[in-house]
Parts: sequence; C-alpha cells; structure tokens
Amino acid sequence: MSTGHVIAIDQGTTNTKAMLVDASGTVLAKAYAPLKSHYPRPSWAEQSADDIWVSVQTVIAEIRSAVSIDIDGIGIANQRETLVVWDSTTGQPIAPAILWQCRRTAAACAQLMRDGANPAVTKSTGLSINALFPASKLAWVMENIAGAKSLAAGGQLRAGTVDSWLLYRLTGGQTFATDHSNASRTQLFNTASLTWDDALCDLFGVPVSALPAPRPSDSLFGYTADGTTSLGAGIPIVAMMGDSHAALYGHDVRKPGLVKATYGTGSSLMTLTSKRIMSGHGLSSTIAWSDRNGTAYALEGNITVSAQAAAFVAKMLGLADAQALSALAQTVEDSAGVTFIPALAGLGAPHWNDSATGTISGMTLATQPAHLAHATFEAITLQIADVFFAMEKDMGSPLTGLLADGGASANSFLMQLQSDILDRPVSRGHQAEVGAIGVARMALQSLGNAANAAGPAETQRFMPGRLESCTRDDIKRRWTEAIARATAQA
Repeated sequence: MSTGHVIAIDQGTTNTKAMLVDASGTVLAKAYAPLKSHYPRPSWAEQSADDIWVSVQTVIAEIRSAVSIDIDGIGIANQRETLVVWDSTTGQPIAPAILWQCRRTAAACAQLMRDGANPAVTKSTGLSINALFPASKLAWVMENIAGAKSLAAGGQLRAGTVDSWLLYRLTGGQTFATDHSNASRTQLFNTASLTWDDALCDLFGVPVSALPAPRPSDSLFGYTADGTTSLGAGIPIVAMMGDSHAALYGHDVRKPGLVKATYGTGSSLMTLTSKRIMSGHGLSSTIAWSDRNGTAYALEGNITVSAQAAAFVAKMLGLADAQALSALAQTVEDSAGVTFIPALAGLGAPHWNDSATGTISGMTLATQPAHLAHATFEAITLQIADVFFAMEKDMGSPLTGLLADGGASANSFLMQLQSDILDRPVSRGHQAEVGAIGVARMALQSLGNAANAAGPAETQRFMPGRLESCTRDDIKRRWTEAIARATAQA
C-alpha cells in the first residue's frame, strides 16, 4: 500500500490547476495556469488542445519545483463535454478543441429532435439531444474537418474528452482511454451496459473505432512516459473523473439528499440517486463515478453561463472584474425590480433553449448600475434554484441543502443570496477546488489509502432568513416571467 503523495490535475475551462495531496488528504502545494477560449463565430467556442496540454505540463512543473517528494500517482479531473480530435500517427490535433459551451451543432440537434430520435437517445444515455454533448460535435468534425474520414477509415482517428487527450499525452501515446463518468457525458455511451452504443454512433455518424476504451474511475489507466512532463517516466495515472463528478466525490457525498453546485464559468448541479433514473423535468441522468464498489448514478443539471455572467456584466459596466461588480451590488438592498436572464449562450437545464439570448427587464428611470449588478447575482442563484427544485421533483422528496464549490463560491454575498433564494442551507468547504480534492481522494483510494483521506471540512454555513417569503416569491415570479419572455422570443 502506498503511503506517499498524489498530484491531482483539475483541467478547467478558464485555467488548469494542480495540487500535491498527501495520504491524509492535506494539500501541500498548488499551481495554476490560465487558458484562453476563442469565439471565432457567434455561438462557437473553442480552445487550443495543445494549449490545454501545455498548461498541464506547466502546473506539474511548478508543483515539482516547489516540493521535491516522490509521487505515487496522478488523478485527472477535467472540463467535460469538450471534444478533442487528433491523428494517432502524429499525436497532433486535427482541429481546435470544441468547448462544451459551443452551440455550432444546435441546428443539427434540433433536426434530430424533429426526426424523433430523442427518446432512444435518452433511454440509452440519460441525456436529451443537445449541442452541449460531444456526439454532435464529433459528427460535425466528421463532416467539416479535412482528413477526418480518411483517418477514421485507416483506424488513425482519435476522439475523446479532455481526460482522454491528457492521458494520451501523459503516456506518450500508449494509452487511449476514458473513465465511465466522462464517457457518460458524450451522448454515445450506454450508461446501463457501460459500453459505447453502436446505434447512437450510427445515428451521429461517428466511428466507434475512434472512441477511447471506457474504464472505472479508479482504474490504473497507464504510466507517464519519459519526456512528457517533469515527473519523468513510470508514474501511474490511477484516477480520472469529470470535474463535476469529482467535486461531488470531494464533498464526501455518498448517498442521496444533498446537491453539489459548482460555481464556475457555467454551473453543474449534481445529486446522487439510489438507482439509474430518467428525468421528467429537464435534467440529465448520468454516472457519478464507478469504482471497486460499483457504479454510482446521479441527476445533473448544467447551466451554460453562471459565474461568467458576473464577469460579462462587469465588463459591460466598465468595472474591473466580478469582484468589483459584487461590491457595487451590495450598495443597494435589492435589484429594484430589474431581472437579468444570462442566456448568453442559450439556456441550459432545465429550460434547454439554444436560441434564447440574454435579456434585461424591469428597468425604469430610477434604475441604477448597482441594481443591474444586484440582478446579475440574483440571476446566478435563480438559475441554480431552477435546477435544484427540478431535482426535487424528479427525486420525489425534499433535498436538504446545497454544497458549494468553484471559484465564485468564495463570494459570501453570493452564497448568502443563494441560501435565501433556495430557503435552504448552503455550505462552503475549506477548498474552492473541491474537484481536485475529489479526484485526489479517488486516486488515494485506487492506491489503497481511501481510509486515510479526510473529506473537506465545512468552514462556513449560510442559513436562509434574510428574505421575507413574500419578497422571495416576488423575485421568483419576475424571474419565471422573464424566462418565459426570453424563450418565447427565441
């Protein structure tokens, strides 16, 4: 049994993080590297797959230079639904990484819906057809990127989510695999049989041969190759999970009742279910993780633009950043009737409207910039609330509270507002980067140290009570009306 240390890589949309974690779960070192996204056309969103890989090399090098300790294993948590496609002979991407936010395939997905394909897709994958998921992205690559079909015909095409790309590079091209949690987000994976679905691959026109081998989240995925990173050769990669799944695991949630919400560029809410169930309220059924104890299932709701809304409005108002917007929002008691719908890349769960655009309503001559600032933070919490209460409906029982993580969870004003809007307790752990903690714990479990790895200690609990019920009801009413207008105009 290992008694050493693991490096947890948390590869996100805006940055890549790495943590050195010991066998007790204590974080010994951290490193960060920023990433840029590109928006070459309206509704398109991309990143450089090479830049993603370089960012991982950078944070590993920083950890290695800061602390000289033997590393027993590596765990990878990653932004999900982003697609990387590459040539196995050269190891080079044949196109930019298509981000989860990208809506370039919205029209194709809408056509599949009209053709009646959705029931079969949902039954197999738990996911309603949407441009968020990699299946339609890979279909687009097959039709629009030169050489994709010929590479597929020759067995040289590789297509996967970010975890499989990083694993491939870390192992020097020796391992092409993914874990069940990431596979479950592709819309090509049967979450009951835990296999790629041939019928869905045919539906989307993608080759099964180009997809990575799916494995449990705590598998031995491979070993680092010499020259790939500063760690050298022979370090085992022993855990891989989608970042949202890793966050749920990092919060130490092991049974139904609580909801995890990650406040990042977008937001993912996830709650464990006792079995695989299909949502009737605009959510996804997904695999939370799979390990030596079996497969854990969950309900999830994905919000396309969450904390990013604050950065967007800050820029529109000429403020330095979201922190400045938060300070401005707190100079007024409420939004004075202003409602902001941050449908800046369509609306995700539970509304699922790709054509919706951002709207601001309820302004009068008395409206001040601070009211719009306040409305922006209300919008973040109200999107979360929409998913939270949809989960309650699917579960058929009350959910007792919310566990918050992600960069924006450090904002106490936002957390208190979230508790008031939900009328539920909101708990914030000692680490905003709970995803990294979660995959570190999965790695430690894989290495035989699960019993020693402590879960995140709660440092602050926000309790509801600062909003009168009539005020909360009025905010929700205005929000519901504004959502209806935004979707009707789409």
